[in-house]
Amino acid sequence: MATKHNAQARANGNGDPLEKDFSHQNGANTYHMNDPNMDHGDALKRIRTAGSISISPELFEKMYLSPQNAVKGDLRKTFGNPTPVAIVGFLLSLSPLSCDLMGWRGSGGSGAAGIGSFYFFGGLLMIIGGFLEFILGNTFPFVVFTSFGAFWLSFAATLQPFYYAYGLYAPAGATSEAEGLSTVGFTASFGFFFVFMAVLCFIYLICSLRTNVVFVVIFFTLVVAFGLLSGAYWQNANAIGNNDPSAAALAGRLQIAAGAFTFVTSLAGWWIFVAIMLAALDFPFQIPVGDLSTAIKGMSERTKGKENMA
Repeated sequence: MATKHNAQARANGNGDPLEKDFSHQNGANTYHMNDPNMDHGDALKRIRTAGSISISPELFEKMYLSPQNAVKGDLRKTFGNPTPVAIVGFLLSLSPLSCDLMGWRGSGGSGAAGIGSFYFFGGLLMIIGGFLEFILGNTFPFVVFTSFGAFWLSFAATLQPFYYAYGLYAPAGATSEAEGLSTVGFTASFGFFFVFMAVLCFIYLICSLRTNVVFVVIFFTLVVAFGLLSGAYWQNANAIGNNDPSAAALAGRLQIAAGAFTFVTSLAGWWIFVAIMLAALDFPFQIPVGDLSTAIKGMSERTKGKENMA
């Protein structure tokens, strides 16, 4: 009888068993599915649990940047984690831009040299990552990633001469003075875009209080940075329209300050990217992100607690 079962267990021809329980990685207590010495009920129980990985709320939050939520199906076991892909797109767009805003090594031009990275890293990767977060049922990172993907695409399109965003403010055959006034109109108008990006990031900042400390730092610095950028654009408009050198100097300082805050944002982003990659590869050491998912109890958890007390 044992010989018959052993022959069935080697059906693939190279001596390897068809199925094993890998719940014990050190090799102990591994068993063949067709082991004649194992009780049928015990084998069935092990088969049902084999390959199931219990993930703690803290690790889930670190991996997906969202409190653990209940979704149907096993998509998270089927597909890879899209979160680091979106973060890479964000970082490879924002990190060089922050250096441009601060004018390091003579850089400048409001990040115009990074149009390509804004399109393909910031726009493409973040929207792909956000869509995959949607598939997995992670609402918060889905909204954050897709909205920032749209931001990078919008920013790149505005800087791209093909879309003629700046040129539309200049009347046909305009003199140099009229072109200067057109700069005032464009600069003053574009400043409002950053104002409402700051409003959006402020909402994300409130929501991030249930995620982790690093995410809070990211959105706090972005709120300040977008506010400073809007001020820089408006001061540039004042400097051009009123020929005011002091306004131009203030605009330059505001832009440098915005670059400094976005540089801090980038550092926090690189930190959380490394944390996710280490966790994804099950490294023997991890770096903390300051889990906040249990610090502020959710509405459902509070309701359940009240029901248990009643």
